[in-house]
Amino acid sequence: MTTPASLDVETLSINSIRTLSIDAVQQANSGHPGAPLGMAPMAYVLWQHFLRHNPRNPLWMGRDRFVLSAGHASMLIYSLLHLTGYDMPLEELRNFRQWGSKTPGHPEFFHTPGLDATTGPLGQGAAMTVGMAMAEAHLAARYNREGFELFNNHTYALVSDGDLQEGISHEAASLAGHLRLGKLIWLYDDNDIQLDTPTNVSFSDETSQRFEAYGWRVLMVHDGNDTVALQQAIHAARHQSDRPTLIRVKTIIGYGSPNKSGTSKAHGEPLGTEEVRLTKQALNWPYQEPFTVPDEVRAHMDARERGARQEREWTELLDRYKEAHPELAGEIELALRGDLPEGWNSEVPTFEAGGKPMATRNASGTVLNALAKRVPQLIGGSADLAGSTKTNIIGEEFTKIGQFAPRNIYFGVREHGMAAAANGMSLYSGLRPYVGTFLVFSDYLKPALRLSALMHQPVIYVLTHDSIGLGEDGPTHQPIEQLAQLRATPSTHVYRPADANETAAVWQLALERKDGPSALVFSRQDLPILPRNHQGVRRGAYVVREAEGKVKVILIATGSEVHVALEAAEALAQEGIGARVVSMPCMELFRAQDGAYRDSILTPGVKRVAIEAASPFGWHEWTGSDGAVIAMTGFGASAPAKTLLDKFGFSSHNIAKVAKSLL
Repeated sequence: MTTPASLDVETLSINSIRTLSIDAVQQANSGHPGAPLGMAPMAYVLWQHFLRHNPRNPLWMGRDRFVLSAGHASMLIYSLLHLTGYDMPLEELRNFRQWGSKTPGHPEFFHTPGLDATTGPLGQGAAMTVGMAMAEAHLAARYNREGFELFNNHTYALVSDGDLQEGISHEAASLAGHLRLGKLIWLYDDNDIQLDTPTNVSFSDETSQRFEAYGWRVLMVHDGNDTVALQQAIHAARHQSDRPTLIRVKTIIGYGSPNKSGTSKAHGEPLGTEEVRLTKQALNWPYQEPFTVPDEVRAHMDARERGARQEREWTELLDRYKEAHPELAGEIELALRGDLPEGWNSEVPTFEAGGKPMATRNASGTVLNALAKRVPQLIGGSADLAGSTKTNIIGEEFTKIGQFAPRNIYFGVREHGMAAAANGMSLYSGLRPYVGTFLVFSDYLKPALRLSALMHQPVIYVLTHDSIGLGEDGPTHQPIEQLAQLRATPSTHVYRPADANETAAVWQLALERKDGPSALVFSRQDLPILPRNHQGVRRGAYVVREAEGKVKVILIATGSEVHVALEAAEALAQEGIGARVVSMPCMELFRAQDGAYRDSILTPGVKRVAIEAASPFGWHEWTGSDGAVIAMTGFGASAPAKTLLDKFGFSSHNIAKVAKSLL
């Protein structure tokens, strides 16, 4: 369909983004029309003049990364994907927010081709771009050679007032400024309105000064419709190599809507049929038929030819790199496929059963370092707890300003930002990130871990100090409900190993996994070393001690409590009661086994007692309603670990007593 010549193609393109967005929200009778109306010009300028991407190959490694952190404005990016040539037919826009469509209410990575992250929880998308920029900087430092800048892309985010109010934005922006990530650019939709009220009711930060204090460069575009000023700002940001850039763009939410623009009414509800008509009229849009795209806009915004050329040039560079640096090229290709090198686990130790007891956090550090020798894509750090979580790669330097090749990262006390950055590094591709903190502080990073699961990203979470067994630090540091929360998170594997050998096994399982996060939960206190049973760990649960004679009761435990269960089983045996002890390091893996295996471990009809120094929530799945669960029903206390375990019922005497009560 052609358009009157008086309307230039740039204006038509911007208004196509706007009208597609409001038409889709209106048809769904659900969504957020205001942000796309205001942000369309900046999105158009970025995608049309700067963004390097290939609609025919959305996951091309050499592309720039773009994250719509203001995920509620999802129709903005769906409109861009449609107009630039992605697999996003118009029918998908018509089916916005409907069952089975590629256009869900908030952007979902993998579900919709062309997205670089799942967004919607405010602040998370922006924080993930910090990880993406860190990944680009690390891979560039590690693999680029003179004349071969394979890793050389920019990372962009569109952020909202809400993104910058969320605490995670402070953590992420502070880290990015500290590291001086010069290829990171945030465009801030500064429209002074949020869902309930104008922003000045709750938000009066001096945003420019705040970001300058973080070490960012701040640029200002006073009119969000001024495409020349927008181009100049993005161009300047791209040539700022020594620090990230925030571009503040003053916009009007709901731009063009006669009755709702500049108000909260434009934020989170359809404009209404009449207001859509009036908005199109105000924009001089000559079509009233919904979902109309002029032919000249389709031709102008189609990025397929340009993207194919850019990918071809990058691929040719990679081919020349292979000839010049074949060993490095092989390492890169392996990492980009997400595969592990041959012999990747050949240096993982087997710990001698009955040897000197060892805290599983210490065993984890040993195993991590054995793996790091063979897996160059392994990279990570902790929230200022490396000495406690044992997450340093020994012999490696630490990432710091201008030096991104090392694999140790100081994230600082920024659990939420740390985990979101790990998501970004994983999404970037080519790296296997891990992060560490105390289990109780998984509360601080849980929203990012949830997105790891939702996006099927294999981020590894090292969570130490796993129970009241950490002792004198007291209830503020003693996790109770955290294991249940983690296990309740779909697509997440939670491992709580009982000793050093189980620790070695769960680390390998976590690295082998490609489709979701792994939470590795380790003890502070020393634990005896059991005979190695790698296959048993792989199946999620296995028999550590079989009963002498007939099995009358099954004791199921995880982590440090496995050893107390073994003591209880010995005490029961002396009374002629056959007790089987089962270690269950991973409920999720055990649940996935066939019924025959599960029944061979948890024999039907036999009474069961579960023992775990954490919340009992979820354990009755394994004990049944006629079994018992010895767990924590309140918070811990400050005292030596042995005292606490005895006082709260985790003694062999109490376990044996409970088991006998079932019989």
